Amino acid sequence: MPDGQGSGNQKLFHVALISTPWPLFNRPSIQVGALTAYLRARQPDVTVSSHHLYLDIAAAVGYTVYQAISRRTWLAEAVAAALYFPELAESARTLFNRHARSDKRLTEIDFSLLVETVKSATHRFVASRDWQEVNLVGCTISLCQLTCSLYVIHELKARNRRLPVVVGGSSLSMEGSDAFWGLFHDIDFLIVGEGERPLDRLVLQLKRGRTVESVLPGPGLLCRGASREGRQTTDFDQLPRLDELPAPDYDAYFHHLGSLAPTRRFFAKLPVEASRGCWWQSRHTRDSLRGCAFCNLNLQWSGYRTKKVHQVAAEVRHLISRHQLLSLCFVDNALPPAQSWALFRKLGDMGVDLDIFAEVRAPIPLKTLEALRDAGLTELQVGVEALSTRLLKKMNKGTRTIDNLQIMKDCEALGVVSASNLILDFPGSDAQDVAETLEGIEFAQPLRPLKCVRFWLGLASPVWLHPRRYGIRATFNHPNWTRLLPKSMVRRLQLPIQDYRGPKGELHRLWRPVRERVRRWQKDYKTMQDGHGHQPPLTFLDGGNFMLILQRQPHGSAIKHRLTGSASQIYRFCQQHRSLQRLLATFDTIGQDRMLAFLHTMVDKKLMYHEAGRYLSLAAARSCGRRGRQP
Repeated sequence: MPDGQGSGNQKLFHVALISTPWPLFNRPSIQVGALTAYLRARQPDVTVSSHHLYLDIAAAVGYTVYQAISRRTWLAEAVAAALYFPELAESARTLFNRHARSDKRLTEIDFSLLVETVKSATHRFVASRDWQEVNLVGCTISLCQLTCSLYVIHELKARNRRLPVVVGGSSLSMEGSDAFWGLFHDIDFLIVGEGERPLDRLVLQLKRGRTVESVLPGPGLLCRGASREGRQTTDFDQLPRLDELPAPDYDAYFHHLGSLAPTRRFFAKLPVEASRGCWWQSRHTRDSLRGCAFCNLNLQWSGYRTKKVHQVAAEVRHLISRHQLLSLCFVDNALPPAQSWALFRKLGDMGVDLDIFAEVRAPIPLKTLEALRDAGLTELQVGVEALSTRLLKKMNKGTRTIDNLQIMKDCEALGVVSASNLILDFPGSDAQDVAETLEGIEFAQPLRPLKCVRFWLGLASPVWLHPRRYGIRATFNHPNWTRLLPKSMVRRLQLPIQDYRGPKGELHRLWRPVRERVRRWQKDYKTMQDGHGHQPPLTFLDGGNFMLILQRQPHGSAIKHRLTGSASQIYRFCQQHRSLQRLLATFDTIGQDRMLAFLHTMVDKKLMYHEAGRYLSLAAARSCGRRGRQP
């Protein structure tokens, strides 16, 4: 039965869920898809329509421009800020132009024309539906969606002043004060944390006849009408188990995509989730810190939950069959380590040519990476963040440089693109951290380069919660917010992107050599790859009782090495990093002096990496990258 239609004269309760710009345009919103499927399963007598407004905007402004804007928070927030707060349009333009300079795709963009295009597309969307027939509108507000969601809600309220509106999402998970209701007059309900159960309860109350003013708040659901009575709680109300979730419903996105002009259609990616939360954050780690010190990606969840392997595999089969697509992106903050091998073995056994993107934490066993690769993994974002163990400890990563080099090398060997970041200017870092990072880069030279990202302070991250541990004197909303929102609003809210008082200028100067070294690393890696396809710059061919190592150089001829006998055996054994004790026990006919002499020679030639008595061979086995399922 189509959305909005019922049998006879029965009027169905209609919920419209909207995702505004600026999520990635080439994938449906998993937030909207998950909520749509859950609400339909729980209350089949309710009509749920889902709307991916960002797809309209992307088609209107052009996909290349949209993609460039969607990857930068200040660019994205500036566009709708100029619409929602016309008095700030000029300051929004200034901010946009300043941040657009570094992207060639945006250098010739006329900000006024861009804003007008977004406005026209939004008005077409609003005018195309009868909002008098809608009983509740829900907007999900995550990264880059704040100002655009406020603008869209304002336009909807202009059409139907009595239209109830509920918002939620990671950008609002910390909100719950009276300031929220005083500032956002168009919003009636706020969901904090996970949305399924609170939204289900809200719809049930409205469907049974409660007015907007008389809806009862509860865990995960805050109400404007109850704010003055002090009866509200910001406790979460989330599913105890993820096996209660049906597969996300993306039908509306693909129906919309199919309605676009043929030149505007594309093969989209299917978002899939195997877990919610972060398994590392859920552990009790040192000094009462939980999770990575810089991270605030898990504010909307309490704890860590995973779906069962067969459930995820069934969802993948359902989605690729229904939408006739093979590109998947796992949206987990990090794939669940305990289930990943079994899950991707099951996906690999499906016998289809999947193209998968996922994010993981190091370390990852090689057999798990091989299962991911064999299932169709082509790109992996690894939580590397640093190539200094001392700095990784400050970041509370729970990893070492040798773990990061291991997974970077394994990705190189398996032909998987490792798209990972190196965080610079981290508060509390010092000259020794910089020196260790530069040394780590020297050994990472034959591996795919990392991307430099400057540290930014996230609301409720461990650094924000414990600023003095990191040399921070004070925290506050990022000054850019005052260019996009009225100052009175910025003073009363805690916004997701924060700033701080501390030695920022000193840190920026301290990390300048790393910036320069990474630029050279990126250039050299490209030089070493030119003319060699996807073959890693440092590889070995295994001859059984000998091996041949090819070490390409960014400038000059490649260096060739031949290892024979026990030397080749030791190098092969250290494809996964090993302790000196394990090496001596395994090769017990070789004395410690001879062993150390060989290992030190390999390290000096940058064929191996050494850290705290452990050794890692950096050359990738050339045969590892040969994909193909065994008969």
